[in-house]
Amino acid sequence: MTAKIRAVGAKRSGKGLGRTGLLAAGGALVLMATAACGSGSAGAQNDFRPVKQTDGTLTVWVDSSRLAAAKLYQKEHPSVKMDIVTYDGDANGSNYLRTKVSLFDRTRHGWPDVVFSTQNNETSWAVQAGFTAPLDKGLIPKSTLAGWAKGANDPCTVNGTLYCLRNDLAQTVLWYNAPLMKKWGYQVPTTWEQYEALGKKVASEHPGYLVGSAGDVFTPEIYLWAAKCGANHITGPKAVTVDTGSATCKRMATLLDNLIEKKALSLSSVFSSDFDKNAADKILMMPGPSWYGGSLFEGSFKTPAHRIAVAPMPQWAGDSHPSVGDVGGGTWLLSAHSAHLKAATAFLTWATTSDDYQGKQAPGYPAYAPAARTWLAHKASSGYYAGDITRPLRTAADQVWTGWGYGQFSQEAIWAATVTPGLTAGKSIVSMLPAWENAIANYARTDGYKVSR
Repeated sequence: MTAKIRAVGAKRSGKGLGRTGLLAAGGALVLMATAACGSGSAGAQNDFRPVKQTDGTLTVWVDSSRLAAAKLYQKEHPSVKMDIVTYDGDANGSNYLRTKVSLFDRTRHGWPDVVFSTQNNETSWAVQAGFTAPLDKGLIPKSTLAGWAKGANDPCTVNGTLYCLRNDLAQTVLWYNAPLMKKWGYQVPTTWEQYEALGKKVASEHPGYLVGSAGDVFTPEIYLWAAKCGANHITGPKAVTVDTGSATCKRMATLLDNLIEKKALSLSSVFSSDFDKNAADKILMMPGPSWYGGSLFEGSFKTPAHRIAVAPMPQWAGDSHPSVGDVGGGTWLLSAHSAHLKAATAFLTWATTSDDYQGKQAPGYPAYAPAARTWLAHKASSGYYAGDITRPLRTAADQVWTGWGYGQFSQEAIWAATVTPGLTAGKSIVSMLPAWENAIANYARTDGYKVSR
């Protein structure tokens, strides 16, 4: 082995945040730049000129969950000299990577060749800083790039140029307890109207049982994103439209308020000891991301096998364009300063597409579609789930609504500061929509965004 493994920076805090470290609460999901948007330095990056290329050690930064990928690559490619560095992955909005890159820019050395981030918003600063190299300008074949799920690389695309690769997806689906649904004679809801009606029925007939949770900071990504609420529409590199007073926002907020009032939705975090102790065995249904299956039900909750099943996310009646939310996913960046582009690109491509890692070992749903098929087959053959999980997860991967953008400011931090305290105090979400909109606008302006409302 020719790998050197070391750790830098602050250790990750919290309970792993549910998807074996894939979720970065407080900043993972509210990200930057749709495919049509860009940054001020995009033109310079499109004229990317590599530094002088040399032989030498490939420096790779990963979080603890992706350490297995780097180690496996080294095992399969023993001739590659690697310096594997573990860091916090920018979890919990630490901005560790950006801080270190700023330091490296001043000293003109120290940049890693390849970096994994738990967050999808790294292009919101990395392109402008000149840190990340364009991948679709000759480094990675277009035939390879065509394998990513629809829209998966939108967070990585600035002014039509690709600056990172999405590692995994966190598309939302409806998880449910199949034996209980059958025992109680309930039908899995296909519309939000049916979901709300069933939630009220459960509250009346089986008090204490839950149809979801509104107690986490990513509640807006599960429910309001899926409902096409225009709270976070990134329209340019530094432009956002915020409208939480729209009919789509109010409709979902009202649904959540109604089910919270009936106590059919929990206000405890699914990662809290309170939920684990008092509610984990009371879940009838739970809208949530693809990683809930392995991380929550099989992992944290220790739900027995053959109980948890997957269905498509409910949709509003009459809506012919299905939409789902997204709660996580990570990205890989290749440094524009790398003097080992050939080796770095080879590792980056392997880490995101290899069946050996993505298909068989990765904790999250791979963004690369061929590897996702292997991943799904592996999960389906495990014997843990009740019924088919493949079709709902695969379908949802192409249904993430594109109207919720990827801004630099943190929607989760905004929700935690603005809405969560109100919920705890008994306020309705509908009543807090104006305050939420103001907070988003203020946070965005602080980060230099032009805000339209």
